[in-house]
Amino acid sequence: MSQPPQPAQQTPAVGTHEDVEAVKALGAAYEKMTNQISRVIVGQQEVIEQLLLAIFCRGHALLVGVPGLAKTLMVSTLSQVLHLTFKRIQFTPDLMPSDITGTDVLEEDRTTGKRIFRFVHGPLFANMILADEINRTPPKTQAALLEAMQEHMVTVGEKDYVLPEPFFVLATQNPIEQEGTYPLPEAQLDRFMFHIVVDYPSSREEIAIMKQVTGTYEAALEVALTGEDILQLQHIVRRVPVADHVFHYARDLARASRPGSHEAPDFINELVNWGAGPRASIYMVLAAKARAILHGRYHTTTEDVREVALPVLRHRVLTTFNAEAAGITSDEVVLRLLSEIRPEVEALV
Repeated sequence: MSQPPQPAQQTPAVGTHEDVEAVKALGAAYEKMTNQISRVIVGQQEVIEQLLLAIFCRGHALLVGVPGLAKTLMVSTLSQVLHLTFKRIQFTPDLMPSDITGTDVLEEDRTTGKRIFRFVHGPLFANMILADEINRTPPKTQAALLEAMQEHMVTVGEKDYVLPEPFFVLATQNPIEQEGTYPLPEAQLDRFMFHIVVDYPSSREEIAIMKQVTGTYEAALEVALTGEDILQLQHIVRRVPVADHVFHYARDLARASRPGSHEAPDFINELVNWGAGPRASIYMVLAAKARAILHGRYHTTTEDVREVALPVLRHRVLTTFNAEAAGITSDEVVLRLLSEIRPEVEALV
């Protein structure tokens, strides 16, 4: 006789004294991190928070912004504050997969005289990778990076090499120049947890940037968290409790973005070609959990889901030709969706 299916093991919720202390410590560390980063980066608080959310959820992020907005400096500063090894890869049209993963090199053993292969690690073997202008490199190299992002390992020849943990890829794209680029297909964009838009600074922030960069100021950064702390917090994020109505809200947002489904509003059928898949609702819940503990709370709310919905959905909602011709962006579609889809608790009021 076949055995009855066993119930899935539930991850214990946050509740132990160690977990509570870890969440309190994270709140203090978050304040310290933002203070440290603000010594180098002026403004961009929302971008920094979204980067940290992706890190604590064991996800990857795509940063899109025009040149000169300190995207590279932001990531390198974050790696220093988190005490993580950092590598920057400048993607170019002639970059090959072995240039980022590493390759086997034939060497001669001086003691035996035999020739052996030795693996030389590529720049992917670091905790935090900045993939600069990822759309500049051919699909073969993009695929090698995306495999490493998903599997946390690289395959060279017949051997698999495990990447160091924690491991994050923060990729950048230039939205202006499209000539000679290889845009990431939608299926590969879906591998990124967040699509983060880095916008221009305010007029006051721009003055502060000018004074800071053109002077003799040099920031002295202190470590706020270590790699071991991040791995522990990644486990705690998974144990943050989520009420059913929060799950339902994330599900409703994702399903309402899919044209042709009975949950989709009329404007979605008109403006959207493809909606978000199940990975979007998963990431919204995960990011909501991370945001809750980042703000010192031990449970998630629908407001947490609303705050993370835009960076999760904007690259998963693909607009139609009519929407593009009318100048309607995916951001506008997602914001309209957030205004029309209300949580169950609010709907009952």
